[in-house]
Amino acid sequence: MEGVTRIVIIGGGPGGYEAALVAAELGAEVTVVDSDGLGGASVLTDCVPSKTLIATAEVMTNFDSSHEELGIRIEDDTPPLEQSARVVGVDMEKVNRRVKRLALAQSHDITASVTRAGGRVLHGRGRLEPERAADGTRTVVVTTAEGDEERLSADAVLIATGGHPREIPDARPDGERILNWTQLYDLEELPERLIVVGSGVTGAEFAGAYQALGSQVTLVSSRDRVLPGEDPDAAAVLEDVFRRRGMDVMSRSRAASAKRVGDGVEVTLSDGRTVSGSHCLVAVGAVPNTRGIGLEEAGVRLKDSGHVWTDKVSRTSAPGVYAAGDCTGVFALASVAAMQGRIAMYHFLGESVVPLNLKAVSANIFTDPEIATVGFSQADVEEGRISANVVKLPLVRNPRAKMQGIRDGFVKLFCRPGTGIVVGGVVVAPRASELIHPISIAVDTNLTVEQIAKAFTVYPSLTGSIAEVARQLHTRKEGDGG
Repeated sequence: MEGVTRIVIIGGGPGGYEAALVAAELGAEVTVVDSDGLGGASVLTDCVPSKTLIATAEVMTNFDSSHEELGIRIEDDTPPLEQSARVVGVDMEKVNRRVKRLALAQSHDITASVTRAGGRVLHGRGRLEPERAADGTRTVVVTTAEGDEERLSADAVLIATGGHPREIPDARPDGERILNWTQLYDLEELPERLIVVGSGVTGAEFAGAYQALGSQVTLVSSRDRVLPGEDPDAAAVLEDVFRRRGMDVMSRSRAASAKRVGDGVEVTLSDGRTVSGSHCLVAVGAVPNTRGIGLEEAGVRLKDSGHVWTDKVSRTSAPGVYAAGDCTGVFALASVAAMQGRIAMYHFLGESVVPLNLKAVSANIFTDPEIATVGFSQADVEEGRISANVVKLPLVRNPRAKMQGIRDGFVKLFCRPGTGIVVGGVVVAPRASELIHPISIAVDTNLTVEQIAKAFTVYPSLTGSIAEVARQLHTRKEGDGG
């Protein structure tokens, strides 16, 4: 159809499908090339399934840790000598069926949204042709699920191919005893003794979840603490909670290999020590899906890590080629991928666009307690990247927290000296993912601690601690003259 802009999107994750919705709404002819199902890893094997699993674990944790303190009595037939035994159990097969059902339903909903908007979904794998046509258009060659080839001409191409789990050469997943995080949902029984290799976000989330579900968990961390890239105070709280709940956290312990031994698995550390378990989850990061799809041949610059280089409006080094999501290595967050995809379409289709602002991105780690962050961090302050006043208030002082039996967590705010403008925050609490939003608004709109302190909060509420931290920062600002 003459005059219609043609967009081809390779990859159907948050970056791809959000871009498709925007482009279709703006009148472009959109084709999404996807091999696994719209929603990508975020919906099918990562965010949606893992957070569904964690939701079950959260219910069990809350009940186990609070029912006695809150005065809840369980009447059952457990013999007196076994009264300390765990009362709540889990049907792993049923949990995983629900996890996969919800993920598939979400993927179908996304597909319906894209097709309803006028986009075309083509199941297959896309490859970028190296040369541009005389009129500047690009060609994407699609190998369909049936093995056929289809050539698509595009005025612009968006690469949104995501990533896949990184592997340790001597600990290759077999899908039965040695697993990556995409394979967990095929388990029919709860792992009795789970070894989690990797203490980053993914490792910490699954370690906490399976500990809550009833597994005996050993967390193998090559660094000196859990969550080495996060706020140190938050990481310390989480590690303390993990240990208190019975997890074996092995710091400064690098896994060298994992092998099956009988009905279990044995992990060998780089110093020669061994750890035995029934299952092993390898969670040591992700690798971008950027090889073998013609990117470098088409002039798309890749970083040493294999990620696609992009600017603040999602352009790559090749004219007419954009990129979004985990394949760019910007932030491994669905929200960032979606924003990158939308920005790419707004930019190419001539709409007004605001470049990606990473300091306004809020993120959450779905452990128990959750860890939510936004803006500048403790490391930014300590390493001199920004000058800021900092106040941290433990949640144990909050009346609502006391009522709910919450003992772990805090609220921390960062503000500029003199002006009191909020530039960052950390919340460690149940549902921190919900509590971070007012701080995100403050960071995004340059609110001051005085403005936050003056806003009404519900009494009693956990948000009262946000206002209290703001009041303390405001008082400090007034007292020290900036």
